[in-house]
Amino acid sequence: MSTFVIERNIPGASQLTHQQLKEIATASNAVVDSLGVAYRWHHTYVAGDKLYCIHETDDADTVREHARRGGFPAEVVAEIVATFGPETADR
Repeated sequence: MSTFVIERNIPGASQLTHQQLKEIATASNAVVDSLGVAYRWHHTYVAGDKLYCIHETDDADTVREHARRGGFPAEVVAEIVATFGPETADR
């Protein structure tokens, strides 16, 4: 499976309440369960007017189908091809 980052434009995202985030998570989980393929939502970062989600599945089309079924925007769906951090400089 591949890992993807999804950028979702949600005006006021940083103002979403815990209850609203819970409802979004519940809807997302239901869609994941309905896809009938290997799919894992790892987590989502909320920053300003955006959500940045990390999902794992076979292809970007499946990520887009998750977004369509859930009614979630998905302006950017990009496969993560590498990760690095401060420790990378020491290797």
